[in-house]
Amino acid sequence: MRLSFCVASMKVVGVHGIAHTHLTAPQIEVEWLPALQGGLEEAGFARLAREDFAIAAYGALFRPAGTRAGDLPRLTAEDVTDEWEQALLLEWWREAAALSELNRKEQDPLGEDLTIQGPEFQGRGSTPEMVQRAIRQLTKSRYFEKLGGARLVLFALRQVREYLYNPEMKAAIQQRVVERVTEDTRVLIGHSLGSIVAYECLCAHPEWKVQTLVTLGSPLGISSIFNALTPEPVEGKGVWPPVKQWFNVADRGDIVALEKALAPRFGGVVDEGVHNGWESHSAVRYLNDQKTGRAIATGLTDTEA
Repeated sequence: MRLSFCVASMKVVGVHGIAHTHLTAPQIEVEWLPALQGGLEEAGFARLAREDFAIAAYGALFRPAGTRAGDLPRLTAEDVTDEWEQALLLEWWREAAALSELNRKEQDPLGEDLTIQGPEFQGRGSTPEMVQRAIRQLTKSRYFEKLGGARLVLFALRQVREYLYNPEMKAAIQQRVVERVTEDTRVLIGHSLGSIVAYECLCAHPEWKVQTLVTLGSPLGISSIFNALTPEPVEGKGVWPPVKQWFNVADRGDIVALEKALAPRFGGVVDEGVHNGWESHSAVRYLNDQKTGRAIATGLTDTEA
């Protein structure tokens, strides 16, 4: 049972993504806040005060029970038996291969690894073999290589499924956001898996006075994720959250944000493209871009209560 505590009047609340299992809110805030302040300054706005920002951290909920704090689940290709996990893994693989092929044509030194081959090149094979091939190719990717190799790829896959399909886990994660949002919160930022959490939380809490949703490196447009959202899409269109504006920022080389534009899925989203170098999915690089700064400032300067 979590103890209640007094929360300051947070104007901006951030929701992190995967790979934060052993990081808590204060640690993530130390990383995010300077980048966010830099993005605001690059866009010509004043820095956000420290007391106006907080992170809703949920990574500890994924810590494996009964293991040392640094341990990860010993997942292997044989553990990927869920059809939804297999489908998302295949989508990641195809996107990594497409970005690799694009880099072979354009020769961007900060682009994707040149040697990634797609599912068609590898041949179909049985499902266990397909999973093994996908992992082998994905661990070549700059993003997944930095993430930590095959075990981290599989753990990330498991985290996304757990949030979407485990009601108890979803409720616990969303509660972390509820504990941070106040009457003064005007901007909700979601990075990676955090963009799904932020979106669903907003839809579940129309009473909030959040004016602006900012999604960074979001996988919300991926079919397997889009179709699993709560509330469910209606006739192929996602439900608009109760905000005035929604800015989505994506790097062309971001594997996690397979669908760079969310407007076709949700309508009304302002989609912005950025270039984060080889750290295409980095929350810090998204946050310190002037386009993100401008999006955050829009919510902060909106006078509607």
